[in-house]
Amino acid sequence: MFDIDISELARATGVRASTLRFYEEKGLIASTGRRGLKRLFSATVTERLSLIALGRASGFSLDEIAAMLGGPNPKVQDIDRTRLRGKAAELDRRIDQLTRMRDGLTHAADCKVPQLMDCPHFLRIVKVAGARRRYRAEAV
Repeated sequence: MFDIDISELARATGVRASTLRFYEEKGLIASTGRRGLKRLFSATVTERLSLIALGRASGFSLDEIAAMLGGPNPKVQDIDRTRLRGKAAELDRRIDQLTRMRDGLTHAADCKVPQLMDCPHFLRIVKVAGARRRYRAEAV
């Protein structure tokens, strides 16, 4: 299979050339050489870019993705499944938190009290949100 230049890769994947250069600097992908001033990439790098996109959509940082993929080689050897399980657990916690927030907001929108600040359920939500905010500020 022939190598493709950076503009062809950008067009084929929808990933901007500047992002491809950045990914190369971060060690996520590797070019195979140059054609004139343009970087060349193996056509198989498209699979790696898809893995990077999946990782980003799942909430992994680029550094975490680089560590999981084990370097810039276009061929993925194996992905760290322990990290995948950890991220899945983190997503479960976030989904649970978002579900509680959605349910609270729905309750607040449907609450029959004339003034929302008179709703005990809504006041508990406000109190919890304030406590979380203070906790985060203290942690920093």
